Amino acid sequence: MSSMTGQPGSTPSLSLATAAARQLTTTTKTPPQMQGISSRWLLKILPWAEATGGAYRVNRRLTHTLGDGRIEFVSTGADISVIPSELREIPLLRGLTDDAALRSLAERFEQLEFDAGDTLVSRGDPADQLLLIAHGKVQKRGSGKYGDETSLGVLADGDHIGEAALTPEAGDWEHSVTALTRCTVLVLRSEHFREAVDRSSSLRSYLESYLSRAIPRQNRRGEAEIDLASGHVGEFSLPGTFVDYELAPREYELSVAQTVLRVHTRVADLYNHPMNQVEEQLRLTVEALRERQEHEMVNNRDFGLLHNADLKQRIRTRSGPPTPDDMDELISRRRKTQFLLAHPRAVAAIGRECTSRGIYPPETELEGARVRTWRGIPLLPCNKIPVSEDNTTSVLAMRTGMENQGVVGLHQTGIPDELEPGLNVRFMGIDDKALISYLVSTYFSAAVLVPDALGVLEDVEV
Repeated sequence: MSSMTGQPGSTPSLSLATAAARQLTTTTKTPPQMQGISSRWLLKILPWAEATGGAYRVNRRLTHTLGDGRIEFVSTGADISVIPSELREIPLLRGLTDDAALRSLAERFEQLEFDAGDTLVSRGDPADQLLLIAHGKVQKRGSGKYGDETSLGVLADGDHIGEAALTPEAGDWEHSVTALTRCTVLVLRSEHFREAVDRSSSLRSYLESYLSRAIPRQNRRGEAEIDLASGHVGEFSLPGTFVDYELAPREYELSVAQTVLRVHTRVADLYNHPMNQVEEQLRLTVEALRERQEHEMVNNRDFGLLHNADLKQRIRTRSGPPTPDDMDELISRRRKTQFLLAHPRAVAAIGRECTSRGIYPPETELEGARVRTWRGIPLLPCNKIPVSEDNTTSVLAMRTGMENQGVVGLHQTGIPDELEPGLNVRFMGIDDKALISYLVSTYFSAAVLVPDALGVLEDVEV
């Protein structure tokens, strides 16, 4: 009797089964895949400058900065107070070194609460109070050329307004200030300021010196004016001039991202076909380092772009979502805006706002990919820009390249055991557990050559 394969009652096989046939075949395999790889547009669009010696100095013309920073506060429950030393961010108080006088001023601020739509000050009223925005968003509104009301900008946490109230000739408010959201504001009234001045001889002498100082002529960027003559005829006496430089220019040191890659010698010796195990391990490690590099270049508090944008180049959305009006204001604050970077959710929010107004920005091709644009400027996704818990984020606008006085990436090429520009892999040896160790390092930083090269649209609701 002939034998039959298969289970009782089953139909006998007439050919070799696939399960058995696979024992004689070679499986086709892919290289290891990685979900954490992003487009990394920032690393692609930045021109890279050599930082020989590990440092990069940015020389600029001397700028007369009078203080234009943001003020920080502390809160105890619902009570908010200004940090006394932070009052030096107000131009009038920038050079005041007496901490006791600053504490005396800080104690005289009054905390007020405003609801959305409330008016903080009205145009034409006496300018008799300094306002510090502790929390919330307000809008300045003034008179246009033909008497119509126009928006003069939005202020939010850390901003201040009404410094003229601290001077002898304060005058009247030239604009009104209205709350866009619920706001907490600290107010210093002029009479309370004068009371503090009367009680502090150091504050009184400082103000007398400050208000009588000679202010050099400046251009609209705060740089010392270069004296020129034009349109003259005959033997006109030409003005003499020179261009002054910053005495302490900023230097950017290269930062580093590193890891130690370990591979067992048995794996490296025996399991290298059809793919080299060390090469695949190294490839994925380099991808992770590049991701961390881009994250640092956006978020690092020392050189990251979000923290190095000049305060005058930071604006806020008018209503919350990123409207076409907000995008236009962002790109208009610098010459030759070349790139916009936003979190993918912010890119989607911009698209929604455009669609709601019947605007459909075209796409363009960049680095072989189709990307969205705004006014012809590529709008690139960057998932390293954070989205806060209240669903707000930022949009970066930049001009790049040294020839444009823009933003540049910094690295140093030609380093020992270099695998990619600015990235090297150094053999560290084999330990007593037969583990091969490689030190993988990438050295990088970013520099903003002039303040208007980089701008940020903040408080973008997504």
